[in-house]
Amino acid sequence: TVCSRGKSSHQPPAGLLQPLPVPGRPCVLCASSLHVDSPPLVPTLTSSYVHGTSSFPLLHATVGQRLDSTVQRWPDREAVVFVQDGIRKTFSQFQQDVDKVSAGLLAVGLQRGDRLGVWGPNTYEWILFQFASAKAGIIMVSLNTAYQTKEVDFTLKKVQCNAVVCPTSFKTQNYCDMLREICPEIGTTPAAMIKSSRLPDLRMVIVTDSRQPGMLHVDDVMQAGESRHHRELMDLQSKLSFDDPINIQFTSGTTGSPKGATLSHHNIVNNGYFFGLRMGYDCRPQVRICMQVPMYHCFGSVIGGMTMASHGVTLVFPSRGYNSQANLEAIQNEKCNFVYGTPTMFTDLVNQDLSKYDLSAVEAGSPCPAEILRKLRTDMNMKEITVLYGTTENSPVTFLGFPQDAEELKLNTVGCVMSHTEAKVVDPATGVTVPLGTTGELMIRGYCVMNGYWGDPEKTREAINESRWYRTGDTASLNSLGYCRIEGRLKDMIIRGGENIYPAEIEQFLFTHPKVQDVQVVGVKDERLGEQVCACIRLKNGQSCTAEEIRAFCKGQVRVLYGLYLFFLHPFSRFLTSRSHTTLGL
Repeated sequence: TVCSRGKSSHQPPAGLLQPLPVPGRPCVLCASSLHVDSPPLVPTLTSSYVHGTSSFPLLHATVGQRLDSTVQRWPDREAVVFVQDGIRKTFSQFQQDVDKVSAGLLAVGLQRGDRLGVWGPNTYEWILFQFASAKAGIIMVSLNTAYQTKEVDFTLKKVQCNAVVCPTSFKTQNYCDMLREICPEIGTTPAAMIKSSRLPDLRMVIVTDSRQPGMLHVDDVMQAGESRHHRELMDLQSKLSFDDPINIQFTSGTTGSPKGATLSHHNIVNNGYFFGLRMGYDCRPQVRICMQVPMYHCFGSVIGGMTMASHGVTLVFPSRGYNSQANLEAIQNEKCNFVYGTPTMFTDLVNQDLSKYDLSAVEAGSPCPAEILRKLRTDMNMKEITVLYGTTENSPVTFLGFPQDAEELKLNTVGCVMSHTEAKVVDPATGVTVPLGTTGELMIRGYCVMNGYWGDPEKTREAINESRWYRTGDTASLNSLGYCRIEGRLKDMIIRGGENIYPAEIEQFLFTHPKVQDVQVVGVKDERLGEQVCACIRLKNGQSCTAEEIRAFCKGQVRVLYGLYLFFLHPFSRFLTSRSHTTLGL
């Protein structure tokens, strides 16, 4: 039933409490463990702690092993489609290219444990190098496409990057010129022997499109592997450990330098696997996912790439960069039945002229807020809408709804705890678990928690305590079914005259205004109250609105109306890199 289109008359079994043996007494029920292979229907939790259990064990496999296993099952099924570039690869073809690049990376001098930066938009080369580096035991460093020279200089230096893969340019970013600015030595030495005073570990740059002086071309790498390098690659597979670090994802808050969340094979293989299980991907005749999201983010590389490698789904990339019209065309022409995206992306979709497109195949997505969710149901035929929550440091997903969840749960929670994952809500001041339903700081423990921040033990200790609990920094509450409600960021919580105010609550309400397209609520300094509430509003195209109109709309509905600041802004983007629940619009 988890694989149905949400209208099955057969209800899945309730989430069961796990028997807890007590010496000298019959088995009793443990009100902290929750079986989450199917939707919990009976309230069972009695405190703000939950352990998601499953009949499916954790996978003990590397990224390469998982891909090879899936290729054996579906060699001729399409793995990836890049619409803009006209590229289609079956799983068998993709595996052949991965092995060529893996052997080529070894041939040009990279080795297990080296760091390879992947910098660029959604192209075939991005996902190709993601899997090729993993198979060679090389740690991929995901670089934001929007990084400027200073930012890419910092990240490459932080992880002692040995190589970078990138296109010549993307939009206004000329990646090759920026790398030459950082390393003027490029071009003065052979292509795979860069010697930079500023980045002493950097040895090569691999360009995916044009040929550049002093840089390798992707074709050079694909053709470099000889039979001995392929034998070396085969031998390496038995030596790699699923606990090895394999991906560094840079995250940051709104202040401070980026931090390199270091993830292992075990982290991302299992997160992608259990995500696909809950979505019921294995039960469907075909799953074709429209990938609106960037691959440099965990949403793309894990929930997209690793789910593909575990469940044999097809990833459809409409364009290199975000383009809402291209996304709708891809959904129609490629018969996509799932759509991944951020809240802003879904807002843009529902504001298009949907009557021009055949969207009958669409079954699911991950939208927010509530008003957008309702429009996606009615205007885009999304019969199954699934909400989720995660952070990069947790690989990323820790809460995920079931496709057949009740409307109330989809509107008010970010889903149920994931399999093999522990979650608790604590008083941030004392660390004590709060009563069920009470708001506090959400903490996560389990296979999903990152190894740590690369080269930053102090920041790692701040994020992960001695018992391996990860501090999310998010304020949340749990209900008796194991579902989580996110209130906001602990640091974003506004304290107005001693009153705790959560921005998400106000944002959800303002989203229901018919003229509002996007909104973000922040705290601003106030001499008397300490902080006051400020709502930054983006109106829909062609709409005009006054502060008085918004205040009248809020009157009697929002308790923080008094002193509310309002700003009407041009398009803005919500912070993307670190907090996945914001990115996924939950």
